[in-house]
Amino acid sequence: MRDSDKMTRCSDSVVIIPMYNERENAAAIIDAVLALPHSFDILVIDDNSPDGTAAIVKEKMKEYPGRVSIIEREGKLGLGTAYITGFKDSLARGYEYIIEMDADFSHNPKDLLPLRQACVDGADVAVGSRYVTGVNVVNWPMGRVLMSYYASAYVRTVTGMKVRDTTAGFVCYKRRVLATMDLDAIKFKGYAFQIEMKFTARCLGFKIVEVPIIFVNRVLGTSKMSSGIFGEAVFGVIRLKWNSLVNGKKYKREIKE
Repeated sequence: MRDSDKMTRCSDSVVIIPMYNERENAAAIIDAVLALPHSFDILVIDDNSPDGTAAIVKEKMKEYPGRVSIIEREGKLGLGTAYITGFKDSLARGYEYIIEMDADFSHNPKDLLPLRQACVDGADVAVGSRYVTGVNVVNWPMGRVLMSYYASAYVRTVTGMKVRDTTAGFVCYKRRVLATMDLDAIKFKGYAFQIEMKFTARCLGFKIVEVPIIFVNRVLGTSKMSSGIFGEAVFGVIRLKWNSLVNGKKYKREIKE
């Protein structure tokens, strides 16, 4: 349930940050985003974190009235469903630019500015890309770098997408992209969710651009990555491509302004 009195916004842009056991990062990431020269609102989706993450966010809501809000869910329901919940809430509140970002500083809050600007300048979807100018990843084990890099190459081969970082989770969407999508039809919950969102946007004819970023492995807290989540991506893209071939009418573009 949303913890706010009414559906309001202070900015044209919202940053959706899913959190689960992020007490080490929650306050700092909120402060960093709200210190930027452009005004961003923040929507936290907390999956009943047992470490008290939600309480920290609520203290920040008092510190930044109207700028921070939280939706608390009953349990750990998956990254994809967290973002879908955030997308629907953000559309209802009238945001023009809706951004996904991790809570752990692997995404630099300062990169929110060029991501949003790319959409202002004409992109429908702006992807914070680790691979568009080489491999820009810091402090990841080599095995994970190779897994991520070649996973994106595999996705490009299967789907035909030209996006270099297909699994990126730092993304700015224009409102009309999410308003056009059938968000309830997005099925993947983990790693493959990011692929499915980009693939759907591409099939609908939206313009996707990549903005180079440097991705830094988290310093505090614990990674939520697992082999099961990665496996969902490997096999899920085949299903995505197959569905697009047998059900092409789903992707006829009917943009809602």
